[in-house]
Amino acid sequence: MAEVSNSSGRDPLRSRIPVTVITGFLGSGKTTLLNALLQCPEAANTAVIINEFGEIGVDNDLVLNVTESMTLLDNGCVCCVLRGDLEQALLDMFTARRAGGIASFERVILETTGLADPAPIMQTLISDPMLALHYRLDGVVTLVDSVQGLAQLKDNAEAVKQAAVADRLVITKSDLAGPQAVEELANTLKRINPSARHAIAIDGKVDPTFVLAVGLDRVRVQPEAVERWLGDAPSAHGEHHHHTHDISTFTLFFDEPFEKEVFERCVDVLASLRGADLLRVKGLVNVVGENGPVIVQGVQHLFHPPVTLAAWPSADKRSRLVFITRKIERKTVADLFSAIAAIKPA
Repeated sequence: MAEVSNSSGRDPLRSRIPVTVITGFLGSGKTTLLNALLQCPEAANTAVIINEFGEIGVDNDLVLNVTESMTLLDNGCVCCVLRGDLEQALLDMFTARRAGGIASFERVILETTGLADPAPIMQTLISDPMLALHYRLDGVVTLVDSVQGLAQLKDNAEAVKQAAVADRLVITKSDLAGPQAVEELANTLKRINPSARHAIAIDGKVDPTFVLAVGLDRVRVQPEAVERWLGDAPSAHGEHHHHTHDISTFTLFFDEPFEKEVFERCVDVLASLRGADLLRVKGLVNVVGENGPVIVQGVQHLFHPPVTLAAWPSADKRSRLVFITRKIERKTVADLFSAIAAIKPA
């Protein structure tokens, strides 16, 4: 894990371009949602990256001009068809933006293929030092089809993982399924990922802010922004477990502040022992010597370079970590943290 350190100078969150990952199984309606988003004022000045294996491209009605890899859109956006490494595409777009070669986009939306595991995409944003300077993961939005979603979640581990790591879950094609089927799907998704917030798309559309305003975008943050990011997580002693795919979601609270080295050791040991099953971690940590909480966000064995908020958003200064795991129980993680914290330096 990168060292916990004080933020200074420019706001490290506002100076990074937010990246929204839109994922979902085959036929879930990602491109329909994306095209609807691109016609909203909230999505102006957006760079869109579409994997070349996506089912359908950007709506032709939005296209002004097409080059080999870049498509200029009539709402101030630019679209990049991904044919190589995601890292290189993002760096090339940032370089072109700074040089004035393309529109000065203010956010990035990345549409994955239907079979994509979103974890490597999230890890790319975390692990590449150059990307971490310029971009930040704002949120993962997973679409699930009302007609086929239950069967896909039952039969495909990747569909479950897409739902499990999401910050937002969007149920699509509700007009093609009865209310009972939509309710059953919503309940299943709630069991898989109780911390994610849900929406039902109508004609492929949802409130743009539901998709585009997920993460923390500044170090001076309001309490509601923290709650929006952390989601509807289980209580201090609660744990949600989805038996079909061994997915668990739980929250750990810590009353005492962490010494920086102790917290880093806890995360390093957990990631090295069980990184593959540590699907997602996010939260705020009270670190000795910091004026505000340290934002922690990890995917499997990789953790985003931490950023310290300017102040605590509320009177509650307990560390709070939300875990989404596979075959790892709450007690296992809690015991590991307790054991490492109890080790006194020589």
